[in-house]
Parts: sequence; C-alpha cells; structure tokens
Amino acid sequence: MLLSITYTGRNASDLGYLLYKNPNRCPQTFELSFGKARVFYPELSEERATAALLLDIDPLDLAKGKNDSLGLFDYVNDRPYVSSSFMSVAISKVFGTAMTGRADARQELSDSPLELSADITMLPCNAGDADFDMVARVFTPLGYDVNYVKFVLDEQFPEWGDSRYVNLSLRGHVRLRDLLRHIYVLLPVFDRYKHYWVGDDEVEKLLRVGGAWLADHPERKYIADRYLRRQRGLVSEYFARLDEDNPEPQPEEPTEREPSLNEQRLNAVYAALKASGARKVIDIGCGEGRLLNLLLKDGQFTGITGMDVSCSSLKRAWLRLKLENASVHTTERITLFQSSITYKDKRVQGFDAASVVEVVEHLDMARLDIFERALFGCAKPRVIVLTTPNRDYNAVYEKLPSGETRHKDHRFEWSRGEFSNWAEMVCARYGYRVKISGIGAESEDFGQPTQMGVFEKCE
Repeated sequence: MLLSITYTGRNASDLGYLLYKNPNRCPQTFELSFGKARVFYPELSEERATAALLLDIDPLDLAKGKNDSLGLFDYVNDRPYVSSSFMSVAISKVFGTAMTGRADARQELSDSPLELSADITMLPCNAGDADFDMVARVFTPLGYDVNYVKFVLDEQFPEWGDSRYVNLSLRGHVRLRDLLRHIYVLLPVFDRYKHYWVGDDEVEKLLRVGGAWLADHPERKYIADRYLRRQRGLVSEYFARLDEDNPEPQPEEPTEREPSLNEQRLNAVYAALKASGARKVIDIGCGEGRLLNLLLKDGQFTGITGMDVSCSSLKRAWLRLKLENASVHTTERITLFQSSITYKDKRVQGFDAASVVEVVEHLDMARLDIFERALFGCAKPRVIVLTTPNRDYNAVYEKLPSGETRHKDHRFEWSRGEFSNWAEMVCARYGYRVKISGIGAESEDFGQPTQMGVFEKCE
C-alpha cells in the first residue's frame, strides 16, 4: 500500500525537514510488528517535492502466533494492498513527530498552511456506492478538493460491476500536521477489518487526534461510528466525553495539551492513593484498567487488584496491561477478578486502600446501603478514594438537557450538598472521616465537574 504526499511551492524540498526524513538518506526502512515501512522521495526539487510511504505486509506473518483456528481469510486477503488501519499505524510510527507539528529547523513553515496533496492507493469502500459518496462527504469539509478513480472488476465482464477499491487524491491548502491527522483518523473509517483490538483507548485516541476538526465535522457521527467499529458503548462514550470535556483545538505540542477530565480524574485518584502510603490497592469497577496501568508503573504498590462486574471489561484490561506476555514480577503484583461491590466478597478484604472511580452513580439508590455495608462495613480498607459526577456542574453543559444525567446508565447524580451529606452519614455510621475536593475546570457558580471523597478509617 502506498501513500504519497506532495508539497508544491517555494523551497518545496523543505518537506524533508517537516517530515523529519532526510531525502538524501532514502530509502529509509522502519520495522513494524506487521511488516516494513519504507520512505523515499520519487520527486524532489525547489518547486515540488513528493514523499512516499510504502508499507510492505506479509499476510503469513499476520497469521503467525494466533491461538484460534485459522481460516482462509488469515492467509488469503487484501491486507498487503489496501490503505487501511495498518497504514494509520505506520503514519503514527514513521511520521509521528510531523503529526505533532514540531519542526525545529522549519517551525514557521510547519505552522503555515501549504499547497499539499495526498494520493492514497486502494482505499476500500466496502459498502459500495454509499462509501463512494462518503469519501467526498468526509474529506471535503476539511478543505480538500477530492477526486477518486474507480475500477471495474473485470473489463471482459462489465456486468460484474465496480471494484470496491478506489485510488483517492486530496488537494488542499492545509498544514502538514493536519493532513497527516486527517488521513490517520479517516483511513480506518473505510476499513471494515481494523486489525487491532478496539477498546476504550481508541476513544482517547479519537479525542486527542480528532480534536476540534472532528468535533465540528458534519459527518462526525459516521466517522466515530466507523472508527470505533460500531461498538455502541464506545461511540456513546466518545460523544459523552466530547460534550463533557468541550475540547479546545489541539495545541501545537501534544505534551502541552490540556488533560481530559478523565485523565485529571485518574491522576487525582492515583495521587491520593500514593499519598495515603498504601501498598495493597483494589480498584473496584476497574473497567478496562486505566487506573491499574498507572498503579502498575509505581513500585510503591506491591499488590494491585482490579475488580469489575463485566467480564468483557476485564478481558480488555488484561489486553491493555499486556499481561499475557508480562514478566513474572508483574503478574505477581496484579490480579483481576469478576465480582460486584454489592456482594460480601472475601476477596475484597485485606487491602490498604480501595478506589471507586465513577461507579456509585451506576447503582440504584435502593442498593446504596448494600454497597456501603459491603465496602465500608465488611471490606473496610484503611483508605477509600471515591469519585462521582457533580450534578450542579451539569448546568455548564449547554447541550445537556435540564434534568438529564451525563450518561444514560447513571441512576442518579449527586449535587455537592447531597454528596457531602452522604459522605458524612457514611463516616458516622462506619467510623471514617472524609476530605472532599473537586476535579476539573472550576465554575464559580457550579464548582467542578467531578467530586472526590478521600475516606480514612478512624483509629
């Protein structure tokens, strides 16, 4: 599969500085887990320069190491030829610095819109005419002139119709970083067989790389649905996060971007657990293991346990944490198991600290007392860090109808006063004291979007 990017204009040979790929050292080869990527410059002058990214995939290599029984598709497929999610991964690995917009030697040029074009070979349009139409509807709002070439399956048998592949050409006056980000996100939209596991981290990626351009795109629902492989839970999470965080346009350096509310929340919980001095920690309702991943990187935590009611979430946590190939030292530190905090489960006992991140609001109010007895009365860790939405802050979200919760599965959301009253009641009943704080951007009238309680067992 081939992607070529052409810069037409003054000092066009500076394209090499923007891509961080020296034309005089080409071809350059990069080893990837699924093949090799090669960069070369088929055209280079002061007026016009073209950089090409050629991805070489061996489908036999892709089939190696699979535990499941292999089918014919694992060996005979179109993966080596089509511009798909493999190409997106190659773009991020090979042109990752260019995607950030950093260009030390030509920063002013990197920050400027340029006359750029991109040619993408064999873009799959699996839904036929519907996808052909969507190619233009997806790329045109981003400022591109869009052209594509269709092919007949066999000229001798025109009744067979058109191939489901097109060669796509984009032309626009855009920044290079934006062109790369657009292609990076949108290629998998037209790829039915995304080659890697699609989990919650894909939502984070879509929010980070999509940024404002995707938030304002007229076809953003189509793009998010296809990018996340029509997983309704992930698509709902993406739009909930998009509305919740109200992301601003991406800053020039991703390292300087404002952390999302979820990142701020996890970092705050991690900091509270670390400050408590806890060594054995259980994350109740661990989901796909984001907090566990933070804890695992800190040697203070010698025993880390993730518990969730969803087996599929635990499976994704296992994959996120890469436990299948982890060292013995790592696997001895971490445990995952399925259970519910509304049960009196002995496996939840014996921990220094417990985290309960955005879980309690998913319980029916009638079952709160069971939750309290199980956690504060039976498990009774020395420290409990609990977060939940602040209902007062919902007034800040203009797109959230009055009286609605932030997520369709929330059974309730506490105001600041209600959360404080509940926390004090639990402390009085089970012998804890609590310190309440907020997380996220603060509103003078409504506080912060997330409220966090750090409960400590009284001596």
